[in-house]
Amino acid sequence: MRDTRESRLLLVLLIAIAFALITVDIRAGEESPVDGARQAAAAVFGPVEEGVATAVDPVANAIGAVRDSGERHNRIATLERENAALKAKLGSDDQTRSRIHELDEMLKRAGAGQYGIKGAEVIAIGAAQGFSWTVTIDAGSKDGIERDMTVLNGEGLVGRVSTVGPDTATVVLANDPDFTVGTRLEKTGELGFATGQGDRALSVQMLNGKAKVSPGDRLVTFGSRGNKPFVPGVPIGEVVKVDPSRGDLTRTIWVRPFVGFSRLDIVGVVVMPPREDPRDAVLPPKPEVKPTPTVTVTVTPSPSASVPGKPADE
Repeated sequence: MRDTRESRLLLVLLIAIAFALITVDIRAGEESPVDGARQAAAAVFGPVEEGVATAVDPVANAIGAVRDSGERHNRIATLERENAALKAKLGSDDQTRSRIHELDEMLKRAGAGQYGIKGAEVIAIGAAQGFSWTVTIDAGSKDGIERDMTVLNGEGLVGRVSTVGPDTATVVLANDPDFTVGTRLEKTGELGFATGQGDRALSVQMLNGKAKVSPGDRLVTFGSRGNKPFVPGVPIGEVVKVDPSRGDLTRTIWVRPFVGFSRLDIVGVVVMPPREDPRDAVLPPKPEVKPTPTVTVTVTPSPSASVPGKPADE
C-alpha cells in the first residue's frame, strides 16, 4: 500500500475502531458483543497456533535446558559450599555426636526437674575478667536471660548468671571461691552450704554437726527464695571425703562436682522454675554395685600321698 493521504486516513480509522472495540469489550465483561467473534477466531486460528507451538516447543525447551544447566550447576556448587561450611561449623562427626549427647542429657535433667530452660553455647572463658571462674554464653536479655538465673547442663549445676548484655551473659561457675549455694543431702535431706574451691572439691558446711554422711552420698541445690539465684533439685556433686566430727555445731564434707568446668560447651539457663521442689528426682539412678564373686578352692588329698610320720613302704 502506498503512503498516501487516503491510506493514512484509513489507518487512523482502523486504530480508532480497534480502541472502540477494546473499550466496549472491557466494559461489557462476559456479555461483550465481540465475544462471538473472539470464539470464532479462536476456532479458526487455535489449531494453527497449537501446531506451531508443538513444532517450536521442543526447540524452545532444549534452548531453555541448555540455558538453565549453567544455573543448576552454579546452584549445586553453592549448596556444596554451604554444606561444607556447615560441616566445618559443626566439627567432626565425633564432636557432633558428643554435642548431641550433651544436649540430650541436659534436656533429660530439665525434664526431670520441670525446669524451663533456654539453651546457650559457651563462647568464652573469664580469664580476661580477673581471677574469678566465669564463662560467657551467647544468650542475653534479648533471649529472656536475667541476672541471678540458675545455669545447668546435662551433668548438673554449672553456676549462676552474674551480668547480662543484649546478646551475651556472664556466668559465675560453681567452683568460684566467691560462689555459695545451699545444698540438700540425698535421702536424708540434711542441709548445708557449698563453697567453690577452684580446681579442688567443693567445701560443704553441714548445718547438723552430727549428720550421717558417707563418701558416695550425693547433693542437690536447696533452692532460693523466689528461685533466684538457684532453683531447687539441681544435682551438685558426690561426697568424696568427710571430716571427723568433733562435736562442733557444723561439719565439713568435701564434694566432687558432677560438672567438668574445664570442658563446658552447651548449657541451659533456667528461665522458668519448677512448680514444685523436685527433691532428688533430677539425680540419675545410682548404678547397681554387683557383688564380687568368691572363688572357693577345694583340695582333695591324693590316695598315694604318704601319711606324715609313717614309712612310705608300709
